Amino acid sequence: MTAPTTLTPAAPGSAPTATSATTTRPGGAPARGRWIDHWDPEDATFWKGGGQRIARRNLYPSIFAEFLGFAVWASWSIVVPQLATVGFVLSVDQMFWLVAVPSLVGATLRIPYTFAVPRFGGRNWTIVSALLLLLPASALAYVVSRPETPFWTLMVVAALAGLGGGNFASSMANISFFYPEKEKGKALGLNAAGGNIGTAAVQFAVPLVIVTAAGLSLERAGLMFIPLILLAAVLAWRRMDNLTGAKADYKAFGAAVHNRHTWIISFLYIGTFGSFIGYAGAFPTLLKGQFPEVVMNLAFLGALVGSLARPAGGILADRWGGARVTIASFAVMAAGAAGAVFALRAHHFGLFLTAFLILFVATGAGNGATYRMIPAVFQVGATTPDRAARARKAAAGCIGIAGAIGAFGGFLIPRGFAVSNELAGSLQPALWAFVAVYLVMGVTTWAVYTRRSAAMSPAGI
Repeated sequence: MTAPTTLTPAAPGSAPTATSATTTRPGGAPARGRWIDHWDPEDATFWKGGGQRIARRNLYPSIFAEFLGFAVWASWSIVVPQLATVGFVLSVDQMFWLVAVPSLVGATLRIPYTFAVPRFGGRNWTIVSALLLLLPASALAYVVSRPETPFWTLMVVAALAGLGGGNFASSMANISFFYPEKEKGKALGLNAAGGNIGTAAVQFAVPLVIVTAAGLSLERAGLMFIPLILLAAVLAWRRMDNLTGAKADYKAFGAAVHNRHTWIISFLYIGTFGSFIGYAGAFPTLLKGQFPEVVMNLAFLGALVGSLARPAGGILADRWGGARVTIASFAVMAAGAAGAVFALRAHHFGLFLTAFLILFVATGAGNGATYRMIPAVFQVGATTPDRAARARKAAAGCIGIAGAIGAFGGFLIPRGFAVSNELAGSLQPALWAFVAVYLVMGVTTWAVYTRRSAAMSPAGI
């Protein structure tokens, strides 16, 4: 435990500096560790005089911790296809359950994780949430080396991986407190991209790490995280700070809940972010089941191109409007899913891989574009400073709600594949269902935000 300290500015408008005084948390509880009592990033003097440096110091450990969170969250996606090789006997339905349940848990945890930052402090919660990843990592290493493990135990351990899914929400909430409005987009974009790339990284690394001269050592898929998790916790402990002024804005969530656009955008976000997480989780299992002759380490390509496409979607949305780019993304996603159907009929691996890479690119671009729509939608009609302030709060609440609901797509897509295989003996009905859903989502976006007679159309959302 570090000595009690507080970081405060010497005078209003100056940079924060460390002192050795004990401070208190909101509510009067004594605080230990590094707490900043005054933080005003909108003050240009404060920001240039040291605030920006401290914000960056907090950003990079946050990115690393979130990267590991996503990697642990996605770990079962690449482990499940290897379980039969080490002696597990599982049905296709059981394998898709193991892929889907981490997303279900991760999505559920996103809202409480968001409120954990103002309750416990961003630095403190980053340490705690990083160390919590030791549970799924060590449990994974234990069970995969014991083929006699019952399925319900595997489900519990897979559910623990959902802890990594909650990290995104708390990390984004924490970093948003550190940056001024004009720089939040870039900082949050870096933070989000670092997390998304964790999915691709684990799918690339695990097939390399588990191979030994004696065969597969699947427990390494969990053990490899342990030193990295400890490093993330140490970096957060040494480099990050808590902000006393970071408070949970329940009114923002309340305003968002009562706004119909929150639920429309959440529906669209299931199709963009939810599809990215869902396909990323299912893709290794799909490749193994449909094309067993293919080397598994190609599976990481989907998550990689999807992650890299996310900022591109935001850039395109800045130029053409988030709604237009979102509609285009849904159209491309529908085409990609249809292409995957024809690839399955022809058992053509090259076409199947190409179709899914197109799908992943479209989900990533749509993810960035839909996210970009949120502040634009809520600013419509904000003609006074007071209304603009309320709109910003409602938009912040919408981001939290949509992020949580969208992540449920990571559960729905693998389960869709499982049900399709169980009822029809093929993945094709699920893919056609996804095509239909993407078309409905695209039409919804057009009808609400870009149709000439729509109330939102003049705003160019």
